[in-house]
Amino acid sequence: MTRAGDDKVLILVRHAKAEQGLGTPDHERQLTLRGRRDARAVGAWLHEHGLGPELVLCSTATRTRQTWVEAEMGGACGETVQYDGSLYSGGVETVLRTVRESAGEAQVVLVVGHNPTMAALASELSDGNGSTAAHDCLAAGFPTSTVAVLRHSGSWDELGLGTAALERCHIARG
Repeated sequence: MTRAGDDKVLILVRHAKAEQGLGTPDHERQLTLRGRRDARAVGAWLHEHGLGPELVLCSTATRTRQTWVEAEMGGACGETVQYDGSLYSGGVETVLRTVRESAGEAQVVLVVGHNPTMAALASELSDGNGSTAAHDCLAAGFPTSTVAVLRHSGSWDELGLGTAALERCHIARG
């Protein structure tokens, strides 16, 4: 578990590679074989870096649910997993509100969601501080299976745009 005093850690994960939507409703798109491998690599990376969230907030879309299941198979762990439809269709403000309302006493929260929201949220929460390599990674795009780790020095209610340091950014490939 990543902890430094009372700091809050928010981990944003973009779902892994999904099949094209030909004839399949977007919400029901499944991971490809590569997506499954990459999602397991997300889990291995989270485990390797001691990033075990107390709460996982996951979009209800098939591909995000499968991403978390595969990440767990790769070594990720989450004490509680909540599936929330607002993470599927919501933008930055909606996802931020969901985190604030759901996080409770958790110090580490992980969100499995979609782009462009995950990339925009990581960018907009960042105060410009943190790791230069992480900022370079974020600036290069937020492809499938990207993980962004942000640290916030206040309560979840105080989490807002420009209030967190971007500590890590990783594009997981299996």
